Amino acid sequence: MATDQDDFKGLIRNVPDFPKKGIVFRDITTLIKDSEALRRAVKQMADPFRQERVEVVVAVESRGFIFGAPVALELDAGFVPVRKPGKLPAQTTSETYSLEYGRDTVQIHTDAIKPGQRVLLVDDLLATGGTMAATARLVERLGGKVVGAVFLVELSFLAGRARLGKYRTVALVDYASE
Repeated sequence: MATDQDDFKGLIRNVPDFPKKGIVFRDITTLIKDSEALRRAVKQMADPFRQERVEVVVAVESRGFIFGAPVALELDAGFVPVRKPGKLPAQTTSETYSLEYGRDTVQIHTDAIKPGQRVLLVDDLLATGGTMAATARLVERLGGKVVGAVFLVELSFLAGRARLGKYRTVALVDYASE
């Protein structure tokens, strides 16, 4: 009997050698173009957190927005975007984090989270965990309480979950190897 994970995996296109040789890119565009699969994925991403009294869903650009906004609607919560520098129009706070080769930065509006608000973090894919760990630090700097993080896809062979160790972390689809 097929599971939802199997169904979702069957809808995710594997693109070998993208963006560079040796990498298998997990392309979710083939899943999100299927309205029923998208609907099921959003519901299943929200389900584990329905009892958490989530007030705000925070998602990371750009594919995180695809899931963040509808998960927020599922949970009757607000939605807050986290973006690369220079993309948000009002006052921001930033967090810089390490990548495999270099550094990157994410930003959030300083008035996006109120102290004590219960926040769910959402993104399409968990790889090394750097972006989401930086996002969690931004939320906590603003006084928010991170209740968990949810992803459509996890590349568990990259051990990103370890960087999110103190947060409840859920992924619908796991790839244990490249």
